[in-house]
Amino acid sequence: MRAELQETYGHVLNGDLLNDIAATGQFREVEKGDLIMDIGDAIPGLPLLLSGAIKILRVDKEGDEMLIYFLETGDSCAMTLGSFFGSTKSAIRAVAEQKSSFVVVPLERAYDWMGAHADFRQFVFESFNTRLQELVEAMDTLAFFDLHDRMVKYLSDRVKVNGTVTLTTTHAEIAADLHTSRVVVSRILKQLEKEGRIELHRNRIEVLEF
Repeated sequence: MRAELQETYGHVLNGDLLNDIAATGQFREVEKGDLIMDIGDAIPGLPLLLSGAIKILRVDKEGDEMLIYFLETGDSCAMTLGSFFGSTKSAIRAVAEQKSSFVVVPLERAYDWMGAHADFRQFVFESFNTRLQELVEAMDTLAFFDLHDRMVKYLSDRVKVNGTVTLTTTHAEIAADLHTSRVVVSRILKQLEKEGRIELHRNRIEVLEF
């Protein structure tokens, strides 16, 4: 784990701190589609993503989901960073977008490092700012984009996060992420295919423009 921490975070965090993270953090591996944390779960600590990608979702009272943003290698999550300001329960659902590995740092250690290490403090503040910017972008998308444009952005984001133009997904998954119906998703995907932007296959989409 120490080598993975060095590779992913060595350019922003000092060696002594990385040693402490390796000694006190809990290493986890998850498969694509695994539920990592759900609404109301106790926040176990600060996650540091070593590899893969995780999607962060909000869930309404009926249990319907909506994608907020993706976490990528080298990221942490603003919703767990909120624990620094008194939050103890998760307000989000975290699901593995692909096979991923990460380290969960105990919050009490993270509190100590905030005071003792300027580089860790800077990392936390920059991570929090990045996630807030993504939240604003998500709100702008909902407010100002129609569903056709939201779909284009969604597919483009998934291509960039996964590093491939071939997306293994279902219409039901897309409908959940975009908080709409499968019928609407199917209609828009067919329209995008006619526009030459994608090719549709069974449980697979080839994104030609992103």
